[in-house]
Amino acid sequence: MTSFTTRRHILQKAGAGFGALALQSLLGREGLLHGANPLSQRAPHFTPKAKSVIFLFMYGGPSHVDLFDPKPALAKWHGKAIPVWKKEDAFMGGKTKNVAMRSPYRFARHGQAGIDMAEVYPNLARHADSLCMIRSMHAESNNHGPALFQMNSGFIQAGRPSMGSWVTYGLGSESENLPAFVVLLDKLGAPVNGALNWSNGFMPAAFQGVPFRGSGEPVAYLTPPKSVSASRQRARLDLLRQWNAEFAASNPAETELAARLGAYELAYRMQISATECTDLAREPESVRGMYGLDHPVTAHFGKSCLLARRLVERGVRFVQVYSGGNEGPKAWDAHDDLKKNHDLHCAETDGPIAALLDDLKITGLLDSTLVVWGGEFGRSPVAENGKGRDHHPKGFTMWMAGGGIKGGQIHGATDEFGYAAVENRVSVPDLHATMLHLLGLDHEALTYRFMGRDFRLTDVSGDVVKGLLA
Repeated sequence: MTSFTTRRHILQKAGAGFGALALQSLLGREGLLHGANPLSQRAPHFTPKAKSVIFLFMYGGPSHVDLFDPKPALAKWHGKAIPVWKKEDAFMGGKTKNVAMRSPYRFARHGQAGIDMAEVYPNLARHADSLCMIRSMHAESNNHGPALFQMNSGFIQAGRPSMGSWVTYGLGSESENLPAFVVLLDKLGAPVNGALNWSNGFMPAAFQGVPFRGSGEPVAYLTPPKSVSASRQRARLDLLRQWNAEFAASNPAETELAARLGAYELAYRMQISATECTDLAREPESVRGMYGLDHPVTAHFGKSCLLARRLVERGVRFVQVYSGGNEGPKAWDAHDDLKKNHDLHCAETDGPIAALLDDLKITGLLDSTLVVWGGEFGRSPVAENGKGRDHHPKGFTMWMAGGGIKGGQIHGATDEFGYAAVENRVSVPDLHATMLHLLGLDHEALTYRFMGRDFRLTDVSGDVVKGLLA
């Protein structure tokens, strides 16, 4: 056994005692880039408008024609076949028929911009003039798995780095004591694809998202065993640093051990900082009430939104907050009964999202925080089993706020039925290019070399949507 293997073996054994190995997203298994600390801050390509992102991911496919894109034609054609629908559009082929379905919700215009919003989002409606409503989104797949991969990584197949990984790779972290990329899941579990949705792909594992728990210990195995004292942990790290320095002196091109040691040091600091950050009892009662932490319907998502604010406040670069867990009615996947499904999920998210926007404005963070709302696709304008709606990627709505976005506007449009994006169309690569642009990154210049090719989040397409920018 070589001295290198021996040192690595000892390093892994020593680190496991204090929970660092559980933080797989912090470990560089393949030889990390950017020297000893892959999460060190790096300069953007140009002056950014935003420093961080909070992506509110409504997993399952929220219905654009029932929330933000009203279609009177659906009421006029209710119960009849619409001319634009094609049989192959149906994901649930045996259940979805070409029968138009009117929305069960009333719409009203809000703000000076007069943005249409459904009655189930009354609190969010207060922020209409801060929102840029993108009604012309379109994606490539009507299946949750590939659609989630595309929205998260820019590609419909597994194996690519997620957008949070790209942002962290491009900019590093502002926080020395917390991960750069944090994921907050729904109380009912992870979406389809699980951890692949926040994967580092072919990048070193330091860029993977770190899921924080909704209760108890924020990160699994972060707390050391009771038998391991703080002084003993510190002694281990100091010894590891000594061994690493000795090895680095004779192997200046080898950065993996130094990077791994940096990950252990971060895990050590997180034992205090992550626990402090997730302790929402430190917030005033009025703030906790604003987020709905005292109400069973809003408590979980409200906690996630409040934690998202605390994370970006402490320098976390990318926070992804999921609404909707697992499959079917647990998610925004309204196959059986759209009204029942969206009544529930809108009630869970409306107040907390409005509170997050209020809070970001009060704390002055909205100017430097890009907030994105949306799912992997929209829902069909025709009915599934009479009361539900099928998956639909050809036209749907997302919105953005803060971080250099021009609020109080509607961008793009779908046709009269909400079937397809027809005006100022925005693809998923366009969305990603725009997000990176707001963070000061040129999506064509942000590349990672793998298997002899320079890869991008936007792959071989994507344009910055200038109309969204302030």
